[in-house]
Amino acid sequence: MKGEVKKLFYLTERNIKLYFKDKMTFFVSLITPLILLVLFITFLKTTYENTILEIIGDLPLESKLLNAFTGGWLFSSVLSVSCITVAFCSGIMVIDKINRANIDFLVSPIKKSTLQLSYVIANLFSTIIVCLILFAIGLIYLGFVGFYLTFVDIILILVNIFLTSLSGTLFANIIWSFTNSQGVVSGVCTLVSAMYGFVCGAYVPINTMGNTMQTIIGFLPGTYSTILFRQNFLNGVLNQMRKTLPDELVSGIASGFDCTFSMFNKNVSTLAMFLLMVGFVFLVFIILMLISTLKQKRLKHKVKN
Repeated sequence: MKGEVKKLFYLTERNIKLYFKDKMTFFVSLITPLILLVLFITFLKTTYENTILEIIGDLPLESKLLNAFTGGWLFSSVLSVSCITVAFCSGIMVIDKINRANIDFLVSPIKKSTLQLSYVIANLFSTIIVCLILFAIGLIYLGFVGFYLTFVDIILILVNIFLTSLSGTLFANIIWSFTNSQGVVSGVCTLVSAMYGFVCGAYVPINTMGNTMQTIIGFLPGTYSTILFRQNFLNGVLNQMRKTLPDELVSGIASGFDCTFSMFNKNVSTLAMFLLMVGFVFLVFIILMLISTLKQKRLKHKVKN
């Protein structure tokens, strides 16, 4: 047991070093959040500010609150997308397959599950590091425009970063288990980067979508991750708004900007969203371990024959 733990440690350390050593891979991982930041600042910020001002009409609203709200919405979007897209773009497994390094591991006294777990942990570590950098940038930005996050909000955001990154990492490693081509990796990364932000409600509020689309994305765990980020970033701002604006109006803003979510006309509670995220993580982890076990058995069978 001690030997396997030591092997896991050294393999994980090796995978992390390989990721951060390759500057291009690191840059590619940051492309999506950088594009989203530019897109928001250039186009969406003013649009969302005007939408809120139209909702409240002639009622007074401090510019600090308005900036804090749009800033919180921005970074909740950035983090919800980045936790997944960075996980898909920071894996070392396929690189080892392309470089044929996996053959050395397969003939060495290392369990397939240990090797697989080292890829997962390294991928998770790399993803969390990138997301924490983005979160730090978000805190600095909010510190300038309007900071209403509590200590509890920050802790919950960190928990959500971990859960979402873990789910993205596990799901990415399931796909990479069946991939041996850099072209496929690039294609999947591009597809995930382009589509995920829309299907999880990060780019466009879910409430602006059609009823059919809302129902479909209600079955996707990424939707609940995005909403949890929204709640944690915006609860403080919304509570401050309630001091000067009618409660019904603030509730309407919260609903319109995805701080709440309903499925089949029933509100989904925060606890239910969190449990759904945890359940999805366990599910993809079991699937990944089953795939790893079956591949190891198949390999042993081939060797015997």
